[in-house]
Amino acid sequence: MVTTEQVKELREKTGISVMQCKRALEEAGGDMQKAVAILKKNSAGIAEKKAGRSAKDGAVAVKHGEKKATLVTLRCETDFVAQNSDFLSLLTRLAEIALKKGVEKMKEEAKEAIDPIIQKTGENIELGECYEVAGDTIGSYVHGNNKIGVIVSLLGGNMELARDIAMHTAAMKPEYLSEKDISEESRNMVREIFEKETVESGKPEEIKRKILEGKIAAYFKEKTLLEQAFIKDSSITVGALLDKNRAEIKEVKRSAI
Repeated sequence: MVTTEQVKELREKTGISVMQCKRALEEAGGDMQKAVAILKKNSAGIAEKKAGRSAKDGAVAVKHGEKKATLVTLRCETDFVAQNSDFLSLLTRLAEIALKKGVEKMKEEAKEAIDPIIQKTGENIELGECYEVAGDTIGSYVHGNNKIGVIVSLLGGNMELARDIAMHTAAMKPEYLSEKDISEESRNMVREIFEKETVESGKPEEIKRKILEGKIAAYFKEKTLLEQAFIKDSSITVGALLDKNRAEIKEVKRSAI
């Protein structure tokens, strides 16, 4: 006969509900090790059934180590689960594994850690974007709702500057680091969009051309990190701020739900 103490012990080990622990112990004839294995098998089966469901919500975590940081995004179906303590503990654990063992190793271990939480929450949970950023000067920012995370690695500067640029990147959502990162395909697409607007303006061709070039330049300025007005001081661009501090961006990683 399964005792209350056994159910309590299995629940503390696995975090699975009391009734599921009781059923697993009954199926295992009271053998704790077998009951754990049964719960793992059940978790995997439940996870497989929910795998096709859309995971549009979730949260982001960043962990810092010695000259590196990791960013892990974990997705779920609803904001309710995204704020669940088990979900957030899982996210933190995965980010720590990524920091200690590397992102690829974390991905290998993730399923076994995720499946029991799918069983507990009843929602599909899956890994989103995962990054490791290395460097001597690293700063990060995670927005208060855990929906946006950024890591910035600088050459020169200091951690405060790196964090400020990470905060700016979180808010302003740049698509490019610098002008050289803008592809010809992107330029042509934007030109085509604005050409339609200027053709309909009815102005002389020379004026149309200047308006078109101005619109294209303004568009990409808003999308390019180094050209954006710094969020804490709009009188200076991010590029000028870096120059002022004798720093440059080595790498930027941003992830958002």
